[in-house]
Amino acid sequence: MVLAQSKVDVDTNPTPVFGIVVGEHSGDTLGAGLMTALKRHYPDAKFVGIGGPKMQGLGFESLFDMEELSVMGIFEVLGRLKRLFKVRDELVHYFTKHRPDVFIGIDAPDFNLRLELPLKQAGIKTVHYVSPSVWAWRHKRIFKIAEATDMVLSLLPFEKAFYDKYNVPCTFVGHPLADDIPLLSDKQQARDELALPDAKILAIMPGSRGGELARLTPIFLETAKLLHQQDAKLIFVAPMISEKRAKQFSDICKKVAPLLPIKVIVGDTQTVMAASDCLLTASGTVTLEAALIKRPMVICYKFNAFTYHMFKGFVNLKWFSLPNLLANKSLLPELLQSQVSVANLLPLLKERLYESQEDLTQAYTDIHQSLRCDASKQAAQAVVDLRESEK
Repeated sequence: MVLAQSKVDVDTNPTPVFGIVVGEHSGDTLGAGLMTALKRHYPDAKFVGIGGPKMQGLGFESLFDMEELSVMGIFEVLGRLKRLFKVRDELVHYFTKHRPDVFIGIDAPDFNLRLELPLKQAGIKTVHYVSPSVWAWRHKRIFKIAEATDMVLSLLPFEKAFYDKYNVPCTFVGHPLADDIPLLSDKQQARDELALPDAKILAIMPGSRGGELARLTPIFLETAKLLHQQDAKLIFVAPMISEKRAKQFSDICKKVAPLLPIKVIVGDTQTVMAASDCLLTASGTVTLEAALIKRPMVICYKFNAFTYHMFKGFVNLKWFSLPNLLANKSLLPELLQSQVSVANLLPLLKERLYESQEDLTQAYTDIHQSLRCDASKQAAQAVVDLRESEK
């Protein structure tokens, strides 16, 4: 896709510099898309901050490893608080000394909003890309978001309405995944690419973070063992985001299910989902990917017990997964905390593996079309407009 011509395509200003900080792989994907779109406005632009492999492949200068910020849950964060403060302080020092035209924090709100605030106070324009779930819990955070940012870029349509209610600048840009994933995903083509046979396939996807993978993998594998006992032809595939997570997963497999035939594939998650008949997955952005690929799934999440008990009273949502939130109904089963058990998972997976799931297709398609807005282009234009404002 090519961005429309604008007044900044031929820019006489000095080479623009964009500060960007991402905290995990989904943010790295968003950052890479944004960089590509911004380069169409500013071919010589410089990008610096914290980025992952996709962003670095586009010339991004990463001052710290992205894994520094890949922490979820209050208990886990407390253990690394001193280091996180040090990284934040060094970034504030760097960006106030080497001032970017715009700073863009991508997701990781607990870290990025605390970074954006002093940068905005220093006169640097700030954008937060991916709204925190302020509409779901701790609504008063919206005032801190307004204080720290000049603009929020939201991926989901219902988020902008929430920001508008409080007169906080927000632009709905759509979701890049909806742009990148075709409306129809070819199962046979995906199986051919991965050299997978024509059989029932269950994808086991316990998460991209070390903590969530450690909590979910044993239960997922115990369930898979029972499924395999009942159907020896059933195939198991586990897509992993990195070699580090693949090793962690394989080590757990050796202890929990050493005889279970399971193929671990690194770095090809969407193809694995497209090749599968059903997914057993952690909650997160991956559930939206699966909905856009249009595969049935069972969605699970287990927090650290301390984190869960600290915050469970603050959340007021019927659902926690993106497909159900976007559809505003229970499209897919969700299991949280103690609900994540072999006894609960087994019947849900058997139903989705062996019974027709065609009724999901239209709901998935509606979600897909509502989010397909050329998001990277829209996000880049919002950043360009902010950079060019009040010059």
